[in-house]
Amino acid sequence: MYARKGYELVKDLANGEKGQLQPFNEDLFNQVVDQCTQHYLELQALIRKMQEESVDVRETRNSDHYGALIHHLSLIRNKRCLMAYVHNRAEVIQNFAWKVGLELLELPEEIQEKLSPSEKNYFGKHSSALQSYMAEVGIDLNVDMVPPKDPYIKVRVLDDMGEGILLSDKTANLARHSMHFLKRTDAEQYIARGLMEELTG
Repeated sequence: MYARKGYELVKDLANGEKGQLQPFNEDLFNQVVDQCTQHYLELQALIRKMQEESVDVRETRNSDHYGALIHHLSLIRNKRCLMAYVHNRAEVIQNFAWKVGLELLELPEEIQEKLSPSEKNYFGKHSSALQSYMAEVGIDLNVDMVPPKDPYIKVRVLDDMGEGILLSDKTANLARHSMHFLKRTDAEQYIARGLMEELTG
């Protein structure tokens, strides 16, 4: 059935949890691209046939016309499915820059495994553009998404991060389960990566 693979690709995207990524479905993605190529070739062949028969492509309503129309509409539908898949994944990837950090190495391994090579490249270029903009204006947009009530917060370390971690105003031994009173700007990157949790109350 025409456009079935495109539908499956979008369904694969819709089945995932909002704001989370499923592994890039390269096999299905390539199948949809191959279908687009096939529809395009069939469409070109039908138009060429009608032109060779000196049929007015705009006025004639025969089987070739309707065949060309079906291939054209299927091509457009598949193209829209591909664009929806890529666009929605790109939005999630952009959000990673704000939630996790701007460096590709900061992305957890389980997220990196879900990205295609072109998505990793996209994340790198997007992060680079953000970093150069922030350097130019002199503001770090990656911290304090919500205005803080206090510049310092109490945190618990969830994973052993070692000794001598350099923070903005001191070095610290961030051993697992240890608690610290840190600048929010120092702690936020570790909280976003799941290495610390903020203690409230």
